[in-house]
Amino acid sequence: MTTFPVFLFRTLFCGAAVLLLITFAAAQDRETKVRNDRRDILEDGTWHYNDLAAVAEAAKTSGKPILVVFRCIPCEACAQLDEQIIERDETVRRIMQEYECARIVRMNGVDLAKFQFDYDQSFAAFLMNADGTIYGRYGTRSHQTEEEGDVAIEGFAATLQKGLLLHNLYPQNKAALTAKNQGDVPPVASAEKFPHLRKGDYGEELDYEGKVVKSCIHCHQVGESYRVSYRFDGKPIPENILFPYPHPKVLGLIMDPKTAATVEEVTPESAAAKAGVQSGDEILALNGQPILSMADIQWTLHHLKDEPSLAVTLLREGKLTKLEFPLPKGWKRTGDIS
Repeated sequence: MTTFPVFLFRTLFCGAAVLLLITFAAAQDRETKVRNDRRDILEDGTWHYNDLAAVAEAAKTSGKPILVVFRCIPCEACAQLDEQIIERDETVRRIMQEYECARIVRMNGVDLAKFQFDYDQSFAAFLMNADGTIYGRYGTRSHQTEEEGDVAIEGFAATLQKGLLLHNLYPQNKAALTAKNQGDVPPVASAEKFPHLRKGDYGEELDYEGKVVKSCIHCHQVGESYRVSYRFDGKPIPENILFPYPHPKVLGLIMDPKTAATVEEVTPESAAAKAGVQSGDEILALNGQPILSMADIQWTLHHLKDEPSLAVTLLREGKLTKLEFPLPKGWKRTGDIS
């Protein structure tokens, strides 16, 4: 009979105990972060917390546009930008006063037909009218942890400024915003209704009286649920689900994150270079849609099918310029799906 070495047993036991303690500490840390976020934001008094209905009512009364920020609290990505927004960094302090602001830290109960973005992000913002019309989006990722090339407080401020301009022109410009409000048809109305998430017994709200972290549906769970729903039905996953919200860099557009939508660099020999896009060009519209941010560019790219080209309106050295942007075959599949 083989005897299990005592020292090995002790080593494995100690290792398991340490791992359990680390896991428990991490869970406690997440719990603390989520609860502290709610406490601090409610004390601040300038946000509607997890309450989209309230912010819409406030906007109807004040006549202001709406800023909705979705934020996954435990995630480190975009933490710096999020902190700057919460603390009303001087870059955005004045312009944010022109908005009714909502902070949403869960996907439970969120209308998936209305609020569509790259759900693998931990930060996303929507600029809207009180009637639900979306003016634009903000929030981009090209890396799981690094954010410097995608978002910046200066760019966020520039996007808010452009959103205010669209709001002041509304509803005369409503027709130009149509494509920004025609998203994909979701499999379910809200995330907790996905079949495999029902097992988690998620409600439409977070359970702050109990285990709040376990009650939260994260953004990335929504993205996963889209893919799982196709597998459950035995259907192939569509390209726009496998390669969602293509980053502009797949076409050779390196955007300046400190601006709303200005080209910082054009990759040589890329589709953008062949289309004639130049460094310093400010992208104003794609296929007639007003562009407020890099996320708006991604929204337009996401909803392209097999179109051979893209109509681009840009500002170059103070003059309006229009370009026909040829799209290479299979260009979406060059993106990173991780």
